[in-house]
Amino acid sequence: SRVPPHQWSVYSASAMSQMDPEGYGGLMQNPMTGKRPTSKQVALALPQMPADFINAYVLGSVGFTSSITGACASFLYNLAAAVSRMRAGQCRVAVVGVSEAPLVPEIIEGYAAMNALATDANLARLDGADAADLTRASRPFGDNCGFTLAESAQFVVLMADALAMELGADVHGAVPDVFIAADGVKTSISAPGPGNYLTMARAVGCAAAILGDEAVRQRSFVHAHGSSTPKNRVTESLILDRVAGAFGIETWPVTGIKSAVGHSLGAASGDQLASALGSFAWGIVPGIKTIETVANDVARDHLDIRCTDLDAGPLDLAFINSKGFGGNNASAPVISAGCAARMLERRHGAKAAARWQALRDNARAAAADYDAAMRRGTLPAIYRYGEPVIGDDDIGVSRDAVTLPGDRSVALGIANPYPDMV
Repeated sequence: SRVPPHQWSVYSASAMSQMDPEGYGGLMQNPMTGKRPTSKQVALALPQMPADFINAYVLGSVGFTSSITGACASFLYNLAAAVSRMRAGQCRVAVVGVSEAPLVPEIIEGYAAMNALATDANLARLDGADAADLTRASRPFGDNCGFTLAESAQFVVLMADALAMELGADVHGAVPDVFIAADGVKTSISAPGPGNYLTMARAVGCAAAILGDEAVRQRSFVHAHGSSTPKNRVTESLILDRVAGAFGIETWPVTGIKSAVGHSLGAASGDQLASALGSFAWGIVPGIKTIETVANDVARDHLDIRCTDLDAGPLDLAFINSKGFGGNNASAPVISAGCAARMLERRHGAKAAARWQALRDNARAAAADYDAAMRRGTLPAIYRYGEPVIGDDDIGVSRDAVTLPGDRSVALGIANPYPDMV
């Protein structure tokens, strides 16, 4: 295998844990309904269960696994861990994502108690109408009254650059780093704070260092957190506007995918990343079509927030921004596929780039066949339950390596990481 078992990684979580009857919901409710807790409810409830299921029933992986939660920034928190380990050479393939479901009635009631959700009555009042227009419930940066909860599962695969070229992987973009910051002292644990200034400014600074100021100023856009609350539209727009001014950005396109899909909590920045990759592919920054105009209290001296799509042409950069309850702020620069391809050629040379592009054509054809089969419903889901497990007798242990079935081995010749201390 080109990738040793210990250099596979999975990073995945659920910010709200599994609150359905099979998880924490049933664990708490069963005694009150005359039932006993089951043997599976605690295990199935844990927030790292999305990672556990991928390892056990999709990949069959014995590699590194991790689960990080950070409220609405959970996807970016897991992405940060994957990028960090990959840059350190500790993994070559990483599956990163968040699965946020199910959002049961109790969770919805909890957010409603915080006055965080849009209600039918408030939406109708905003429009001066007798009934709410539920197709326009989520209104980032417009006159709004709260967010709309959604369920989502978003996953991406990260691959070390040399391996991507060797395999002919179809590269959709690149993430050089993810920046995370807390808010310091807070008057309310759910209120926003200064941390997002640090994450956004550092993300833009990182992108400028890699691709230059001109790319940041002319060919970048922001996929904002855009939760559709009155407080968010003020605080996030002010942060983005001030960062834009500091970096000499005159009109920074800003969009918000929550206008189309709602707020999926821990998976939300995964929704944003997926949309950003689409913008790279098509050169279009989606408009926020659920608003007719930007709210008067939104700061936008340097921002371009539109209600219609922006035909932006070739884009070099996207900035994914996330603001989570409790002071969980994260921002990530994302480099376009075109820029990533040029970076790969610069590092590995023109001949290697030509070989990669030839192999990539095969990968794209295979992906198209896979997609077609999935659309036809003829492709069975991967679910490896019931496959033979690795037993003690299948594992070889020597001074030099641990070996596993399938000609897989993990070398034990580990270099001393602290040679200057011993």
